[in-house]
Amino acid sequence: MATLKIKRGDTVRVITGKDKDKEGKVISINRKKNTILVEGVNMITKHTKPNMMNQQGGIVHQEGPIHISNVMYVHKGKPTRIGFKMDGDKKVRFAKSTGDIID
Repeated sequence: MATLKIKRGDTVRVITGKDKDKEGKVISINRKKNTILVEGVNMITKHTKPNMMNQQGGIVHQEGPIHISNVMYVHKGKPTRIGFKMDGDKKVRFAKSTGDIID
């Protein structure tokens, strides 16, 4: 399995689809399906039955998954590609547009 270049907590911008140019933080990543959940992007409406957690039930708005290829990492306000390089004996991510180390 290939290493994913986007991690939970990163700020990303959607580059295709109905939510193009929206930005948000990555909430979670599904490595098997290569999808991510981004805060405030691809909102779906879900009808829920009343249960112990939600006594009322009703209509719930929540984020839907987006394929990871449809988002780009945002570095200094601009979307950029991400690469890996060795910093001493440690593997780190870097922004390809500026060459800055991300983490």
